[in-house]
Amino acid sequence: EGGGAGITEAGGSGRLEEIEERLALLGRLERKHGGSIAAVLAHAERCRTRHEQLAGAEVALERARAELDQARAQVDRLAATLSAKRVAAAPELSAAVRERLGELAMPDAHFVVQVGPRPEGCGPSGSDAVELEFGANPGVAPGPLRALASGGELSRVMLAILSVAHGESGGDPQAAPLLVFDEVDAGIGGHTARAVGEHLRSLAHGRQILCITHLPQVAARAARHFTIVKDATTVPASTRVRALDGDQVVGELVRMLGAGDGDQAASQHARQLLQAA
Repeated sequence: EGGGAGITEAGGSGRLEEIEERLALLGRLERKHGGSIAAVLAHAERCRTRHEQLAGAEVALERARAELDQARAQVDRLAATLSAKRVAAAPELSAAVRERLGELAMPDAHFVVQVGPRPEGCGPSGSDAVELEFGANPGVAPGPLRALASGGELSRVMLAILSVAHGESGGDPQAAPLLVFDEVDAGIGGHTARAVGEHLRSLAHGRQILCITHLPQVAARAARHFTIVKDATTVPASTRVRALDGDQVVGELVRMLGAGDGDQAASQHARQLLQAA
């Protein structure tokens, strides 16, 4: 009996220590994770959920990598298709723009659309770098349009490109609802000025075009006319824009023709320009 009692006491002492250690552990967990058993259990559930997520992360990562590879392959295919179409269209576009430039008093202009690989690789607009190579006169080494063209030349090249792109129908006006041309008539006159005016009028179908011009042949093609007057009597000098209509338009065209207010021949010529438009 004495031996049995000793074993029981020893077993009871060990069990008590185990319980005390567990209670101490629970106490530490409570203090660390919210102060209650419920908070500890909630934290345990969050840990379990996170463990499951991490366990499936490798699978999700591999799936994402496969999808990325597929997307890259599709982008490469689409970019290659777009590049081939650009390369095929470049010579035709170059020739058409050169023809338009000839109509705009630049018969010897060099214009070539160069299509090459984009140094940075594929981007939002494809894998190509497109450069417009331009030379205004023979004997002058051509180079990038953005670096070599003057304001007037740039305006005429822009007009030629838009004329080719939109054709007789004017294209989609929403793609360019407003176009501004400045000095598009630089260095031209006569028949060429009329051609510029006709190109501008054709492009104006369904959109607005604002053109600053000194040529009556160009101005006569407009639907609305404004004159810009600089007043140097004020300090600082001021500039006024005045809308014209009726005889005011005729008078301004007469002035642009270099004639006086009483010049009947110039007045008749101005009216003919307006009627021809």
